[in-house]
Amino acid sequence: MGRYTGPKGRINRRLGAQIFENAGAIKALDKRDFPPGMHGRRRKVSNFGVGLAEKQKIKYYYGLRERQLRRYFDLARKIRGNTGELLMVICERRLDNVVRRAGFTLTRLQARQGIVHRHFQLNGRTVDIPSMLVRAGDVITVRNRPNLAEYYKNVVEAGSSPTADWIDFEPGNLKATVTSIPGYDDVSLKVDVGSVTTFLSR
Repeated sequence: MGRYTGPKGRINRRLGAQIFENAGAIKALDKRDFPPGMHGRRRKVSNFGVGLAEKQKIKYYYGLRERQLRRYFDLARKIRGNTGELLMVICERRLDNVVRRAGFTLTRLQARQGIVHRHFQLNGRTVDIPSMLVRAGDVITVRNRPNLAEYYKNVVEAGSSPTADWIDFEPGNLKATVTSIPGYDDVSLKVDVGSVTTFLSR
């Protein structure tokens, strides 16, 4: 599931949350806030079903494959603290998510594509790996190319979402500085971390 290319509105409706941020997917959830299908009813689900749905939210939201999510979970278990909350913090530190939260792009898929196409630099070095984990003090900029600068300035001007408190974004310079490592309260996706931990521990 590194790059989901199916109907995004169906995922938003199935999981009952705004997972994908493009206009069509948001409109689909707003107009029909019930699951897709002939009957469109939300049935009572088991604890296993709840855990699976919460895990799927994380995978779709951050664009993760199952192996990537398991690797992050194993990393979170090695750190002292709440494993579920630490897992979400690790996901939040992904470079593509930081590019999105800073305000460079309108969606995470757009941020991922920009990074893969080498539009961004991390601490002065051009990068093309969306899964890189940022650290406090890291600086993200758009490559010094007129066409990229013009494109992302237009995107920034079109955006309306607020930037994250742990990221200092300078729209005029197209520069974002990670001022601190995000905490669990800074995570943009809210899930039942207890259910996710239980599910992934099976």
